[in-house]
Amino acid sequence: MAGDTFGGRMGLIFATIGAAIGTGNIWRFPRMVGANGGGSFLVPWLIFLFVWSVPLVIAEFAIGKRARTGTVGAFRIFAGKRFAWMGLWTAWISTAIGFYYAVVTGWCLKYFSAAASGGLGQGVDTTQVWNDFLQDPSQVIIFQFLAVLITMAAIWRGAKAIEKVNVILMVSLFILLFSALFLSILMDAQDGTLDGFVYMFSIQPEYLLEPQTWISGLSQSAWSCSAGMGMCITYAVYMRKDEDTTLNAATMCLANNSISIIAGLTVMMAIFSVVQDPLSAVSGGSSAITFLVLPEVFAQAPGGPVVQLAMVTMFFLALSFAALTSMISTIELCVRNFVDHGVDRSQAVGFTGAALFLFGLPSAALWILMDDSTGVAFPQFLEVQDHIWGYGLMFSGLFIAFSIWKYGWNRYKVWQDENDVVGFNWQDYLDNGVSSFRDDFINTGDNDWWIGKWWDYIMYLGFPIMFAILMGSYFVDLLLNVDSPWDPTNPKGITIVLLFWGVTAIVFLFLNRWLVSRPLYRNVPEGAEVPIDTLPGGEDDMILVLGEVWAGGNLDNSSESTVLNAELA
Repeated sequence: MAGDTFGGRMGLIFATIGAAIGTGNIWRFPRMVGANGGGSFLVPWLIFLFVWSVPLVIAEFAIGKRARTGTVGAFRIFAGKRFAWMGLWTAWISTAIGFYYAVVTGWCLKYFSAAASGGLGQGVDTTQVWNDFLQDPSQVIIFQFLAVLITMAAIWRGAKAIEKVNVILMVSLFILLFSALFLSILMDAQDGTLDGFVYMFSIQPEYLLEPQTWISGLSQSAWSCSAGMGMCITYAVYMRKDEDTTLNAATMCLANNSISIIAGLTVMMAIFSVVQDPLSAVSGGSSAITFLVLPEVFAQAPGGPVVQLAMVTMFFLALSFAALTSMISTIELCVRNFVDHGVDRSQAVGFTGAALFLFGLPSAALWILMDDSTGVAFPQFLEVQDHIWGYGLMFSGLFIAFSIWKYGWNRYKVWQDENDVVGFNWQDYLDNGVSSFRDDFINTGDNDWWIGKWWDYIMYLGFPIMFAILMGSYFVDLLLNVDSPWDPTNPKGITIVLLFWGVTAIVFLFLNRWLVSRPLYRNVPEGAEVPIDTLPGGEDDMILVLGEVWAGGNLDNSSESTVLNAELA
């Protein structure tokens, strides 16, 4: 049977843009701009778009398009049977982030409903609104449940449904943000200075000499585009046979950054127009700027109560749409892996949605503390989860790079055997090993944009260097700025992160043998059959195409062979 696919390029692009665009584009990006010198921050942020995000997304698209499986199967095929656990790590990190991201999505939905009903108008104490909401677990859980329910409904019927929902949500998001931007321009232009706009694009050279500006630019680019998170591997499973991986990757990343610019301008210009100390307000923390400052800012928009209501409602509706599209990709990444291993899609969606809701309850209701210095409530348990798993996704990108390195080395050894070459030679390795992945899976003839050797240099040299700098800066920051960083009971320390990472990795390593003992079903569209036998795990006879029957033996002491239900797609 034919595999499940998107209807066309636009569907794929909108789905992947939806996966990349999330709340971080709308609330974290303006904070990074404000804290790192405005336009000075944009310089490293744009540089890392092309030396981190785009190359890594190209790799993900290429891997997913050839493997035609989710992350577990992709690593099983591309890196070999011993490394399927890397795909499980990638899936877990995304899902673990989804546990608390569903709660954050619920916050956005709550604030949209409050804005639309006039509950965030002029004179409202936004701190009290935030505290009352966060300290009422029933409210938080209701909106968390609504976020999970909407997401499950969006992906229940597979690729076509995901495509339609993302198109609707993304087009709506663009319209809402452009409308909010127009109103912010009017606000910023009231005094004739457009100082928010000027700050956004003014380069202050002293910031470019600060390492933190570059590290912030790298981290924002890495997280914002979802590069290395496995989202693009998952959506590439639904690519048509002749889909362009390189142009789609560039389009997705550029669209993501464009939305960040629009959102950043909207927030920056609105805050600069009404706040006495705009830089303090914009860099005061993600929840502070989004849920405390912006409602007060939008309540002062020109045009009276109607325009003010429209402004705050449009902003939080756009924020809700951005959060939901990221939730869709998060759940789909997990669901795809279950479906690849023979689980009925509806069961996989139900199981994953239930897990996201249940495991997200602690982030919704536990450890809600009050900051005595500001009088603002904050979710300590949720912040601890973000502290633990937020940087864990960086390893997923490293694992993707490892798969590329491994494939290149394997092809070099094959070339040596075929040509009776003995001993290692750098030039031979560069010509017949390093370039193999790019030649075999990127420059396939389907792409409008031919990728040169620069991509090899980035993946083999640039990426590990950038990874080391990013992770190193993270741990150095913890050592220098966190009290008792090695105390295992410190929720913001190093030890708790290493413990969770270590235990998770060990468990997944032990699960690896069980993972590869089960049939894997590839979602191959009609006419898109391509060989995978040259890949490290491609000759495994338990790797089948959707609709095939594996009759090689018993599984879990069952006397029946495993048959993939035709309704899986």
